[in-house]
Amino acid sequence: MHARELPRRPDLVQYKKQAKELVRLFRAGDQDFLQFGRLLKLIQQVHPKHKTKSEAEIRGAVFALSDAQLVLAREHGFASWPVFARAVEAARGGELVEVREDADAAFLRAACVPVNGDGHGSGNLEAAEAILKAHPEVAGASIYVAAALGDAEGVRRWLAKDAGVAEAKGGVYRWDALTYLCFSKYLRVLRQDAGRSEGFLAAARALLDAGASADTGWFQANDELMPFWESVIYGAAGVARHSEMTRLLLERGADPNDEETAYHAAEGYDLTVLRVLLESGKLNAESMTTLLVRKADWHDAAGIRMVLEFGGNAHLETRWRVSGLMAAVRRDNELENVALMLGIAPNMGDEAVRASVRGAASLAAMRGRGDVLSLFAERGVLPELAGVERLLEACACGDVPGVRAIAESEPGLIRELLAVGGSVLGRFAANGNVEGIRLLLELGVDAAATDSEGDAYFDIAKGGTGLHAAAWRMRHEAVALLLERGVPVNALDAKGRSALQRAVVACVDSYWSRWRKPDSVEMLLRAGASVAGIDFPSGYAEVDGLLREYGA
Repeated sequence: MHARELPRRPDLVQYKKQAKELVRLFRAGDQDFLQFGRLLKLIQQVHPKHKTKSEAEIRGAVFALSDAQLVLAREHGFASWPVFARAVEAARGGELVEVREDADAAFLRAACVPVNGDGHGSGNLEAAEAILKAHPEVAGASIYVAAALGDAEGVRRWLAKDAGVAEAKGGVYRWDALTYLCFSKYLRVLRQDAGRSEGFLAAARALLDAGASADTGWFQANDELMPFWESVIYGAAGVARHSEMTRLLLERGADPNDEETAYHAAEGYDLTVLRVLLESGKLNAESMTTLLVRKADWHDAAGIRMVLEFGGNAHLETRWRVSGLMAAVRRDNELENVALMLGIAPNMGDEAVRASVRGAASLAAMRGRGDVLSLFAERGVLPELAGVERLLEACACGDVPGVRAIAESEPGLIRELLAVGGSVLGRFAANGNVEGIRLLLELGVDAAATDSEGDAYFDIAKGGTGLHAAAWRMRHEAVALLLERGVPVNALDAKGRSALQRAVVACVDSYWSRWRKPDSVEMLLRAGASVAGIDFPSGYAEVDGLLREYGA
């Protein structure tokens, strides 16, 4: 595993407090199940007494303060707490000096995923190749370099000298060879190169045959109490997206049920790796639900259908307290995806299904998804909403008599609506619910009200108006209505962007640019939108013609 580095001025008192906090966390158990799960994995990986135990066995073990201190010490690369404590005191006294990194270490750092800051799937091979060119001897420096390069012959030579190096930790990050291999940028960048890909597979087989664990990996420090566990199956499936490496690790015993594998394997629209994971039968219910939630993030109907066919349950909640169905509504998925998640005849006698449908209906009302609410009604599962959600449901469905009846009988709901009016108006506008917008305005929502929440997923900033949201999502009829109702055309959101800027970028750099039309840009320009700050030319001829006409 990657030994956690000491800060420049470490404090032993703080580490003693942290050890006590680990004991408290262990005793609290599943009260903080996410942090507790990470602690169990850390204990399993670094505590000598627990290395061969399952997480279930570790749960039932005694975890004393001395155990917590040992875990902290070994997490930082020290054999014991006393050795760790002396190193901390020495570092605090300024006794540690920087050592210039040699070429071997520099290569491994350049050849593998970033361990702090940047995403694991980022970066190219330029720096690593430059080091190899300047120092060709690096290629034969260690089994760790050979693994990172997918050099099967090199790996075999090192194993022939000493089979124990298959499990030994070393190199710049103190990882084992299989971890360097699975988190190598070469594995990701060159996965389409059949020859290099086979080299990586042969190297991995040699390591596994020699005793390397398919469940190895490293811990990444974060700003939380417990670090993230980055398993080699995550490196293969979620970072490199290498289907055959993923298959090999699964066949050799890798457990894909961590925080990262399902979450990242669901990214994108290539379902090859996803199918390998599903066909293994090793994904638990939590991981299956994570796949559905993430496929909703990607609006991927084919991916959703595949996970459901393999037994995924769109009504179970993940650790984010959201089901696949709720995620599909929260991310404004097409009705087809919502219908897939809902199922033809959901069992409303199941408490999890009821909670999922209830949560999705609430989101649909808040986001102006009248089509979703109608689908639920058609399938006989629409729950009875209460309070302001009931009023928003009527607005979302364009139920004019219903809206007026609720407003008359429960005037207090109007005050509740107005308190969140800007945010609700933004969601209705983003989904193009023009009739719903008319009803919101009839109830007194200010057409120029600003969004106090924003929607980071859709890059909708706080402080924007419904006009910003409609322009960005290319809801042309909503743009026309809001302009008609006098929304300031040059208002800026919290990121300093105008509705016109959003409309132009939507046409050339958005997930929905394939549906682009210049209509909103033209309406905004005619309404007096300033061309200041607009990137020109945009690359979309029809829009560029309009911008030029108005002075760009």
